[in-house]
Amino acid sequence: MENRNKIVIGSRGSKLALIQANWVKSELEKANKEIEFTIEIIKTTGDNITDVPLSKIGSIGLFTKELEDALLDKKVDLVVHSAKDMATDIPDGLEIGAVTKREDPRDALISKDNISLKDLPQNAKLGTSSLRRKSQVLACRPDLKIVDLRGNLDTRLNKLETGDLDAILVAMAGLTRLGCADKASEVIPYDVMLPAVGQGALCIEVRGNDEQINKIIQILQHFDTRFAVMAERTLLKRLQGGCQIPIGAHAEIIFPVNLKMEAVVCSLDGTTVIRDSVEGKVDDFATMGNELAEKLLGRGGRQILEDIRTKLAGEQVN
Repeated sequence: MENRNKIVIGSRGSKLALIQANWVKSELEKANKEIEFTIEIIKTTGDNITDVPLSKIGSIGLFTKELEDALLDKKVDLVVHSAKDMATDIPDGLEIGAVTKREDPRDALISKDNISLKDLPQNAKLGTSSLRRKSQVLACRPDLKIVDLRGNLDTRLNKLETGDLDAILVAMAGLTRLGCADKASEVIPYDVMLPAVGQGALCIEVRGNDEQINKIIQILQHFDTRFAVMAERTLLKRLQGGCQIPIGAHAEIIFPVNLKMEAVVCSLDGTTVIRDSVEGKVDDFATMGNELAEKLLGRGGRQILEDIRTKLAGEQVN
């Protein structure tokens, strides 16, 4: 295949997505001065439908499908995703070519009075569009009133300032990339809230047979993060979960070659929390992901997930 001197990067159009895509563009330009890189903005289903809770839309790949279609149609040469948005099943012909070094994967609380989760007033209103965040926060603060909050990260920050919410939950990584890390009132510890699968990392998706692109994106590859994210994604696939099912997970490399992973499955109201962990050699990340999934399913996770899927299916809109 003839090497191209112009390469198109596909991205969503939100402020955060463009910050991420422009960082990828900048890193690739530094190493490939003879190539011209441009960014093509592509609107996704999740971007177009903003007045319905994500869990009720009933679609896999809400923030990725249109980007993947553009990649398959060769309208773009690579796409930049937040790893947490990616479905566990990738279309034939595509693959995750690189996973970038992870920012802080934890969730962050931003409150009007700059107070912690445990110090929020009784019955305070907390905004989040994530069932994972909702279920875990209700497990420790069942009194809180959860308000569905859609929109890009900068939109959600604005709604906290202008609305009647007391606090919101967001990804710390997004705050950091937006230059707003100082807005966090508290970074939620893992023992209170496990993050979404892949949270904090970027995935670079490419066509599997595109040798030129696969080669040039390797400068973005961070292998410790890749192993951790792939372990989490294996767990999610076995649990048949998606980004709107309340499953939290976090894997990390334990020096020198071990990998430790924790995961949680919660009921929507937070009254039932099933949490477990595994540790093993990093090369066995797929086995570990499946092993941890089986532990959760065997301890009651299967029934919780079946109940949630039944409930969400009844609420989904066309």
